[in-house]
Amino acid sequence: MSETPRLLLISVSMPKVRDRIAESFDVVELPSEGVDAFLAEHGAGIVAVATFAGIKPDVMAALPDLKVISSFGGGYDSIDANEAARRGILVGHTPDVLNDEVADTTIMLWLATSKHLVQGDAWARSGQWEEKGNYPLTKSVRNRTVGILGLGRIGQTIAEMATMFDDNVIYHTLSKKDVPYTYYDDLTEMAQAADVLIVITPGGAATQRLVNADVMNALGPEGILVNVARGSVVDEPALIEALQDGRLGGAGLDVFESEPHIPDALKALDNVVLAPHIGSATVETRDGMGALVCENLESWLAHGKIKACVPECQHLNT
Repeated sequence: MSETPRLLLISVSMPKVRDRIAESFDVVELPSEGVDAFLAEHGAGIVAVATFAGIKPDVMAALPDLKVISSFGGGYDSIDANEAARRGILVGHTPDVLNDEVADTTIMLWLATSKHLVQGDAWARSGQWEEKGNYPLTKSVRNRTVGILGLGRIGQTIAEMATMFDDNVIYHTLSKKDVPYTYYDDLTEMAQAADVLIVITPGGAATQRLVNADVMNALGPEGILVNVARGSVVDEPALIEALQDGRLGGAGLDVFESEPHIPDALKALDNVVLAPHIGSATVETRDGMGALVCENLESWLAHGKIKACVPECQHLNT
């Protein structure tokens, strides 16, 4: 092993991030093929990982000297943080940097769905405005009840933005928080009370298909579902059926169960706005996220601690 600590890159595509990491680490990159042979040869001695795509359990298991993982993104469901904590591995992510951008995308999807932006654009482009007259009236986003599933950093930013429309904010999380919004301990009951349900909870097994047919039925034929969390949180087949049957009024979706694949049935619906997972996808925000990936690693080198640690590993970061 060289004197410079060795780091494994996983799907890191930003040149400025790669170049900055290479200033402090001896960098090797996980290949797309022959992974087992690569890890057998190079796994020992790798102390750090920088990843834009999580890390598979078998890869993490093949790195016996691993001490720190720096992940690109606020969510980290593609990393077994509990196993990392058990092994004494710090896991860093990039929260806060993307809060405003994801919240902006959320509000955009809600507005576009409620006010039929995509359909209205087609009406204007196709000449129907001239032939058939004004586009049918849509629903306002003002003075509505906004239900938020997950009230973490991004959820609270969304809530603050919703109050600018004079909306009533309600929320569902595992436990009540010290916030000026109404708490529901039952998701279906909250959906019943909401005009729009915004999904911004972490992915993973604990939230798999949490938003099911019962929740959508409770939201109702005038209700709108906005998902900016993970596609796995929403029962996609049930969502399609609810939208087709008119049991759910509309949906604004930035994430999908098997993305980048989107079911043709969703594409065919005119009460859905589809976005290609662009929640935090601006130059400014991605630059900030990339910088924090590097800062987590540089802080670990200098102090043995990271700037933005996931909760599961926080006890290792003191």
